[in-house]
Amino acid sequence: MSKETAPEAYARLADVMRALRDPARGCPWDIEQDFASIAPYTIEEAHEVADAIARGDMADLQGELGDLLLQVVYHAQMAAEAGHFTLADVTSGITDKMVRRHPHVFGDASVADADAQTAAWEDQKARERGNRGALAGVALGLPALMRAQKLQRRAARVGFDWPDAAGPRAKINEELAEVETADDASRAGEIGDLLFAVVNYARHLGIDAEETLRAANAKFERRFNAVEAIADKPLPDMDIEALEALWQRVKAAERS
Repeated sequence: MSKETAPEAYARLADVMRALRDPARGCPWDIEQDFASIAPYTIEEAHEVADAIARGDMADLQGELGDLLLQVVYHAQMAAEAGHFTLADVTSGITDKMVRRHPHVFGDASVADADAQTAAWEDQKARERGNRGALAGVALGLPALMRAQKLQRRAARVGFDWPDAAGPRAKINEELAEVETADDASRAGEIGDLLFAVVNYARHLGIDAEETLRAANAKFERRFNAVEAIADKPLPDMDIEALEALWQRVKAAERS
């Protein structure tokens, strides 16, 4: 455990970032960066945090959270240099928001359970958005599946939704038929509609499409690696029937 207090460690990180960005004595690479060039690293670090959590690696999670915190400090330092806001503004802003959105903890309101709190949270967010529209503020930088879910949830809160899972399930059949009859110019758009419909169906079933696809990716990777391990010759030298047989062996081994 660190011998520094949280405020001391936080202040030292901010001092390090100011030094890195110092025009005269800082790091040339850090000085050259701007919000747009750093944004991909911010997204990458957030995904690495999620990966450490999925693997249950707490030592790695500590380091990845540090990397993500650095991204926050980096953006805040660049904003301070441009006169937009400071790291203190960022910290105060999120603190105020948490207090405002939890009146059952910091005020006199009460909620019955976690579902009621989620509804109250979304109501408060809607009030803060004002007249900007139900879909305002859904970040463009989110992974596509995650953003689709958020867009659908926002629309559902104002009544734009199927009453049950049967609607989006039928929509999948409709969109698949349109993919199969589409010409080359429109096929990509129809595939997008199909994916959107699948996400909507998953949402109605209470399934997180982003997490589910991430798990499916991991399962495919695990099984493919196992196929490579048990194959008696390079995969490119095998026909699809032989590859499928190996795949089924791997699946059966997982079930046993």
